[in-house]
Amino acid sequence: MQGQQQAGYNPSPAFIVLDGPIIVGAGPSGLAVAATLRQHSVPFTILERSGDIADLWTNRTYDRLRLHLPKVFCELPHVGFPPDFPTYPTKHDFLRYLHSYASRFGIAPLLGRSVTRAWYDAPASLWRVTTTAAAAAAASAAATEYASPWLVVASGENAEVVVPKVKGRERFAGEALHSSEYRSGERFRGMRVLVVGCGNSGMEMCLDLCAHGAMPFMSVRSGVHVLPREMFGASTFGIAMKLLRWLPIQMVDRFLLLVAKMILGDTEKYGLKRPKLGPLEIKNITGKSPVLDVGAWSLIKSGNIKIVPEVESFSGNGARFVDGNEMAFDAVIFATGYRSNVPSWLQDGELFTEDGKPRARCPSSSSSSWRGPNGLYCVGFSGRGLLGSGAEALMAASDIAGRWQEAQVAAGANISTV
Repeated sequence: MQGQQQAGYNPSPAFIVLDGPIIVGAGPSGLAVAATLRQHSVPFTILERSGDIADLWTNRTYDRLRLHLPKVFCELPHVGFPPDFPTYPTKHDFLRYLHSYASRFGIAPLLGRSVTRAWYDAPASLWRVTTTAAAAAAASAAATEYASPWLVVASGENAEVVVPKVKGRERFAGEALHSSEYRSGERFRGMRVLVVGCGNSGMEMCLDLCAHGAMPFMSVRSGVHVLPREMFGASTFGIAMKLLRWLPIQMVDRFLLLVAKMILGDTEKYGLKRPKLGPLEIKNITGKSPVLDVGAWSLIKSGNIKIVPEVESFSGNGARFVDGNEMAFDAVIFATGYRSNVPSWLQDGELFTEDGKPRARCPSSSSSSWRGPNGLYCVGFSGRGLLGSGAEALMAASDIAGRWQEAQVAAGANISTV
């Protein structure tokens, strides 16, 4: 009967062959690729699993978040921030910028399209990408397969939350949440809150908790570099970038740590041990950023934010630390970061590792980190933030544009010979 479907029947997905590249992800990286393709008059299709652009910034960030770097280092290609924006834009400023950016270049992603599989069809020389509609009751009924000679992976390094497995976590009776669910410290007023993780997010959440009358304790597992956000009236990041033009990275690291000690004092005295490698060298090797202090450090020194060791296990009302001490807490926030979800859907063993990072990061090869085989590209996985994503977007889009134009010429030649 028309309009009915047999139980167990899975219809084949709709199949759409596209003239231009497929871009997975409508965050800053995907938008930057799309805008540059638009500049080259190359058509594109963006697939985005959420209901709007910039899902991370829209739905998984806390209220007081600002860009940790000056806006000049966070602009996407072709369009700068409005001059009236502050030096360190708020998350709401940044979202306004991204929506204006998308509107300016006529970028209209296909929203609510969750990519479940992407594979290269060698005989057809096409990437085939299967999506399901996120809001559909039956995913199989809403499946669509897109095909293109080019696939741009721009789903980002922060697609899925990371929550460490800690013994006894299920026994903890208080509230436990990931930092992606944290918005404000208001509802934690008067509570003892354990923040697991000491990166930029963990530090800033502790600062916010203090501002709302909570008592934060920050669990530190390994060494961390804390740097002042500014030195000598200028951005620490900007100073570092200028020095790296002339000096080796180890020498710049020594300079940054010397000035940081002059401004902040000895962080190890308060429980924040510095790693053996310098902050820029760690960033270069692992992608992990140093903490740029926006006010939490003074509260650590005053004792308003207390540093505690790594968590060994949880109990019904608190946590036991690796030094044997136990403390009671009302809530736990895991500021333990995110990871890429690319391995769950991309069937490619060459460009990405099992943990969702590009395999090659050879400084002598500019293409190694953003271009793979058979028309596969990745943007936003270099660990170099928005600045790096913008540079990769320009390279990837320009490369695609050249190949797309060659394909158009070849197609025209084939038609003329018929």
